[in-house]
Amino acid sequence: MASPSSTSGKRMRHVLSSVLALHWAVVFALLAYICMDGSRGIATALGVLGLSVQANRFPELENVALLAPLSIALLTVAVLFCWAFVETLLNAAARADAGESVARIAFISASFLLSLILIGGVAQGIDGLFMIVAIQMTALLASYIAVLAERRSTFAAMNLPEGDVRAASRMAMGAAHSSLLSRISGRPERKPGGSR
Repeated sequence: MASPSSTSGKRMRHVLSSVLALHWAVVFALLAYICMDGSRGIATALGVLGLSVQANRFPELENVALLAPLSIALLTVAVLFCWAFVETLLNAAARADAGESVARIAFISASFLLSLILIGGVAQGIDGLFMIVAIQMTALLASYIAVLAERRSTFAAMNLPEGDVRAASRMAMGAAHSSLLSRISGRPERKPGGSR
């Protein structure tokens, strides 16, 4: 039976995955809300991302036939990230890969949606959209890599025998202790094998 401390440790290892999933869920939900709001629309959503677009120059951006599918797509991506967040919170203690498949689908969907926004914006003649989308795609990629790294380290830690973990801890503490003592005493540090 797992001790409470080990269970809480497993949960804590997924903090980054949870925070990133929640962050992207909020970002895409806010963008969906802005697009759904008839008084603001796509121009304001692009403004939130950092691109200043004058709505009167692009009246087609306020078309309901464009706003409705974009809002639904943004909301779908937000729901996927929210699902990944909930899945990670609820099942992180039981499974190291909790929410991984949902998170992968969410990141792929978000990247695909941003690519569609870029294609649509370039077709409409919106300047500066490439840089904004590139920044968001880079942030998504960095988030996905961070989630993968956290999950891989969690999986490795959960599958490493407890004796190996203790032995590695003792060796690391012993090396740190001898290094500290040699620095305090002013003697050169001995390398493994007795050499200096």
